[in-house]
Amino acid sequence: MTRSASETKTAILVAAREQFARHGYHGATIRAVAAAATIDPAMVMRYFGSKARLFEATVTIDLELPDLTSVPAGQVGHTLIRHFLTRWEQDDTLVILLRSSIGDSEIAERVRQVFLQQVAPTVRPAAEPSSATRRAGLVATQILGLATARYVLELPPVVAMSHEEIIAWVGPTLQHYLQDAGFLGTHPTDVAQ
Repeated sequence: MTRSASETKTAILVAAREQFARHGYHGATIRAVAAAATIDPAMVMRYFGSKARLFEATVTIDLELPDLTSVPAGQVGHTLIRHFLTRWEQDDTLVILLRSSIGDSEIAERVRQVFLQQVAPTVRPAAEPSSATRRAGLVATQILGLATARYVLELPPVVAMSHEEIIAWVGPTLQHYLQDAGFLGTHPTDVAQ
């Protein structure tokens, strides 16, 4: 069976996504991708040049974040966690990126860029203004921590929870991070006293 260049490239990307999802960045190999795509490994290199460039082509991230300006102030946390649960479960690219970022500084930098370019600008307008960037960072810790526990480590109690249960538990925490006026205004040493 002869494939066109476009079909070959698509087959490589599909195989690479599967290999990166299953084995992470370090565990996936060009040979395994080529075998899954039923082509010679040299073809993978011809189209993508390196494993890093193949990963970059495979893992493009658009979080498709909602416009939070139209969400009632008390529902922003719930809206965010609902959105992220849906995105994590509809797009295995996010799990690939998260799994691969653990222990790889280049991929971790990619996760940071997703935060800086997509999450922070979306969350900032919904946050208490004097500390909006910090608050956006704390929102990211909850979302990434939940995703790591549920989709990477697959912790049984977290995996067993329904979306509605997670939203009910995590939504108020995100809301607290975003809008509690006194939350970040106090210096940690003042709280300890």
